[in-house]
Amino acid sequence: MTGLLVLAGTPIGDVEDAPPRLAKELAEADVVAAEDTRRLRRLAQALDVAPTGRIVSYFEGNEVGRTPELVEALLGGARVLLVTDAGMPSVSDPGYRLVAAAVEAGVRITAVPGPSAVLTALALSGLPVDRFCFEGFLPRKGGERAARLRDLSAEPRTMVFFESPHRIEESLKAMAEAFGAERDAAVCRELTKTYEEVKRGRLGELADWAADGVRGEITVVVAGAPAAPPTAVDAAELARRVALRVDAGEHRKEAIAAVAVEAGLPKREVFDAVVAAKSAS
Repeated sequence: MTGLLVLAGTPIGDVEDAPPRLAKELAEADVVAAEDTRRLRRLAQALDVAPTGRIVSYFEGNEVGRTPELVEALLGGARVLLVTDAGMPSVSDPGYRLVAAAVEAGVRITAVPGPSAVLTALALSGLPVDRFCFEGFLPRKGGERAARLRDLSAEPRTMVFFESPHRIEESLKAMAEAFGAERDAAVCRELTKTYEEVKRGRLGELADWAADGVRGEITVVVAGAPAAPPTAVDAAELARRVALRVDAGEHRKEAIAAVAVEAGLPKREVFDAVVAAKSAS
């Protein structure tokens, strides 16, 4: 019988945010794979729990080589707990390779939901949250970063990025150039920690603010591209669209209402266009 892979969220700042199940999983896991074993031991101490299983490191530099070892343990029936330094495994952190390998091997996987810098920053930003996308870290090189941002310039959803303190000014300037200096955004740093700060404003303003230096773990939230104004449609075209719908079997009233929604116009204006077209024929 195969074991179980458990993906556990860890605090992004305040240790009291740790999910209650985390301590239980740390105590019961046969193997704990941690991004940083020293930080894991400090977390375990803060949670007043002593892991009884084998603790191994699992980070960007060794995950390719260590993944087969962990899959072998899972296939042998082990309960393997995967944790990163902060937040959920796989989200801009080690974990994806192990999850993919476990899926391929037919191993069952579950999660202990926990704190998320992405969702926390999104909620605090004050920007629309009904639709959003997570873009992780932007490329380090200026040309590649500019190209990525150009690709996102028309993205209508709110965007969430991670960034490092020493690159935040350059990234905000690049965003202002690609998206426009007037695009609304928020820079969230040190979330849930003592010096938590959320700086809201226009991208141009935030780039100027960041020139003085920004410290800590940073998440940037940027408003999506505004909807393009509806293209103007002349009266003859409105009447033609209504006629097509009527010919297809719609009642004229419903056809006028549908065309009005398509064109972003009052129904009365579409009705007048239909009457004018009929009078001219």
